[in-house]
Amino acid sequence: MQAILYVCHGSRVKAGVEEAIQFIRSSQALIDVPIQEICFLELAAPSVNEGIAKCVDQGATKIAVVPILLLSAIHAKDDIPFEIEVGRIMYPDVEFTYGRPFGIHPKIVDSLYDRVLEQKITIAEDAQVLLIGRGSSDPAVKQDLTEIARLLRDNYAFNKVEVCFLYGAAPHFDEVLQQLQQVSQKQVFIIPYLLFTGILMNGIEKKITQQSTGANRLILCHSLGYHENIRDILVERVTELLESEKSCYIS
Repeated sequence: MQAILYVCHGSRVKAGVEEAIQFIRSSQALIDVPIQEICFLELAAPSVNEGIAKCVDQGATKIAVVPILLLSAIHAKDDIPFEIEVGRIMYPDVEFTYGRPFGIHPKIVDSLYDRVLEQKITIAEDAQVLLIGRGSSDPAVKQDLTEIARLLRDNYAFNKVEVCFLYGAAPHFDEVLQQLQQVSQKQVFIIPYLLFTGILMNGIEKKITQQSTGANRLILCHSLGYHENIRDILVERVTELLESEKSCYIS
């Protein structure tokens, strides 16, 4: 019997965990698979190991593991595959397949533009956008977010779209925020490239409030979050995992 195990990052903030659960539950109705479970890599329960056990307890013989992650980094490349390998050892008769993070996708670019439009502010001709990534030591994360920034700039004719990170990669958010204070009047839409409401989002809000002055128009948008386009991408990732003969089988 087929099962799907959705693997979220996790958060110390209860609201962030609840957002993840509600987002996935809203998507499950669009996916015709009898067993669908949710788990977390860290900071929340159930764990990946517990999620696998729940699937097996319900009779799963095949488990499609779907990462609820925006970009491919250590969690996607190392941590989740490690947990799958542990599951394979514990349940040698169960077949595991592993999907892709959301990655670079045109619907994500459209979602970012929606976050700007939601502010209901006339977009200046020289408006800029700043995407704030979580960050990673994996250079692919910076490359992918930079490509998403380029697509947003080109598709929606922004004067400039830049990226920064909260940790693990340069430039750091604090550094870029300081630079924005030294520039003459500019309209800058700041979009946290995050899914969860959580400590990171709270920290971004606090720093922008502290740094904002009348000389700069720093406009904090909602995080990428669980936009309806993100739900569409999730369904797409699940479908391709279940149907593609090129899925990554771990055996």
